[in-house]
Amino acid sequence: MKLFIGNKNYSSWSMRPWVLMRQAGIAFDEEMVRFDSFEPDSQFKRRLAGLSPTAKVPVLETEIGGRKQIVWDTLAIAEYLAESFPDRGLWPADAGARALARSITAEMHSGFQALRSCFPMNIEASLPEVGARLLTERPDAAADLARVDALWSACLAGSGGPFLFGEFGIADAFYAPVVMRIRTYGLALGEASVAYANRTTAAAGVAEWIAQALAEKDFLQFEEPYRRSPS
Repeated sequence: MKLFIGNKNYSSWSMRPWVLMRQAGIAFDEEMVRFDSFEPDSQFKRRLAGLSPTAKVPVLETEIGGRKQIVWDTLAIAEYLAESFPDRGLWPADAGARALARSITAEMHSGFQALRSCFPMNIEASLPEVGARLLTERPDAAADLARVDALWSACLAGSGGPFLFGEFGIADAFYAPVVMRIRTYGLALGEASVAYANRTTAAAGVAEWIAQALAEKDFLQFEEPYRRSPS
């Protein structure tokens, strides 16, 4: 299998399947398609146009029945991996926990728009003053953060941890970019959520993604609403 991703420092959507596969020990090749811009004539769009109808990352290239198959969208990729590797426990084994895990994963996939727009993923940056200001200016973002805090706390209380449903799975991979945002913008959480965020950051696949993101040193101004280019 081959996973096409964007810049690790900025691409929250790419992070989800990458850390999921790393944590689960699923072998894959990767190709980083650099964010030069998202205009139709950009190198990024031209590279992806022949791969996916959305021309977005991530894209998983695999083989089914001896024929090449493209899987796009993070939720579709996660479900494909869960079907293909049932022994890896990507969804919880218990039916009730699995239904809850799917619900909170879908909520992350389609929701939390204020949190995402206010706090774009930027692993290399440290912007706690921006985080504090925006939480006072944007009550919708503050409400999203409170929802994340409550959701994590409830799942951890139900499962006993260390991750949302015990072992690291799809739900944790989907919320890993939120952990990165909390880290970058210094967003306050309850004690249980802080401990969970720390464990997620230390998880092998997530730690590897962070290290590679920090090594990129590729400052993209259009991804930087709060900083100017160091040059």
